[in-house]
Amino acid sequence: MAVYVDDMEAKFGRLIMCHMIADTEEELHEMADKIGVARKWHQAPPKVSNSHYDIAKSKKALAVSFGAIEITDRQAAMMCARRRVEGILGKPEEIQEWYDDWRAKRREEMKRKQNEEKAS
Repeated sequence: MAVYVDDMEAKFGRLIMCHMIADTEEELHEMADKIGVARKWHQAPPKVSNSHYDIAKSKKALAVSFGAIEITDRQAAMMCARRRVEGILGKPEEIQEWYDDWRAKRREEMKRKQNEEKAS
């Protein structure tokens, strides 16, 4: 199991923020506690599509020192898509292949439905 922090750099006032996600809610909250991020900052469905914290760069460095794995914001987005589809984040080094396969399957399904609609 793992906690991940992405390389997004979004301004929030004077702070630069990134995302922190994890394989489980327990791990996510445990890391938030370790780095001093209050639970009130937790974002989760139904308000947003995936459970995460937006954390400042200083907290990111602290999370990494506690074992969080650095990923790109693109990897984070694809991993969150996988969690919505399959219920798991998967591994960052495997996510591009999974995402490409999933997108190809979705395209095929859409083409099949369009052809069925045309035929009827």
